[in-house]
Amino acid sequence: MTNSSLTQRIEELKREKGAVILAHYYTSPEVQAVADFLGDSLALSVKARDIDAPIILFAGVNFMAETAKVLSPDKKVLLPVPEAGCSLAESCKAEDFAAFKAQYPNHKVVSYVNTSVGVKALTDICCTSTNALQVVESIPREQPIIFAPDRNLGSYIQKLTGRDNMVLWDGACTVHEEFSLEKILELKQEHPEAKIVVHPECRAYIVQVADYVGSTAGILEYCGKSEANEFIVVTEAGILVEMQKRYPEKSFIPAPPMDSTCGCNECRYMKMVTLENILACLEAESPEVVLDEEVRRAAERSIVNMVAIK
Repeated sequence: MTNSSLTQRIEELKREKGAVILAHYYTSPEVQAVADFLGDSLALSVKARDIDAPIILFAGVNFMAETAKVLSPDKKVLLPVPEAGCSLAESCKAEDFAAFKAQYPNHKVVSYVNTSVGVKALTDICCTSTNALQVVESIPREQPIIFAPDRNLGSYIQKLTGRDNMVLWDGACTVHEEFSLEKILELKQEHPEAKIVVHPECRAYIVQVADYVGSTAGILEYCGKSEANEFIVVTEAGILVEMQKRYPEKSFIPAPPMDSTCGCNECRYMKMVTLENILACLEAESPEVVLDEEVRRAAERSIVNMVAIK
């Protein structure tokens, strides 16, 4: 089937079943095109909770669909590719994290939303790259903290807050770890007026050269408000689709990885979602995300605690 016929059949099934497709910014352009809502992981999960639809298909990776199910237990949440994981989430297995947490019994646990439901269940309060600073600052300074799983985001927040009582889990996103400082600076020489926008999952020496550091949603907003017309974008390259759509008069240059032959500035897991497997998933209403209720409730608490911060 052509992309056009696949898209047409997907739209028919959405209407028949009352289904809604949520897609992350890092998915492929054709997947983004069939989405009813596009966004970052937590924003989409909140949308899943709030929307009036019996079926939610999450075009993204497994921790995102799990989070949607945590917040929407009464809805059928579908995930086209269950094996679509996340290098960051996979760097922090729940059983390993439980053993790590036991070494620091007096620490409060702050976990990035890019974690499995099992890790969220072991967490006191979740955070996103947008609100990580706010979450950490909501905790009394004398209270020691475990921050998981991203060491780069954790060290960035630690530097901003000056908190020396934070213990960092040693995890990372392979996409954001692989950007080349040398190549970014070369791009800056070629485009001296361009602003460098960086996701805080990147290494510290990349963050240091940024004009703006923030989440995917934050980067999108910054580029819209900035008077600059060129941007060197240091995050997963899928975001450029939405950037160009929102701001067609501006130019967006994807930052290259250290190895320019590997395609490492794209998340291979996100690109596993296709029109074909979305269609198959809608037709069968499977694979469906199913969670242990006790684990789901514990994970929900950590997210609710985050949302409660004003």
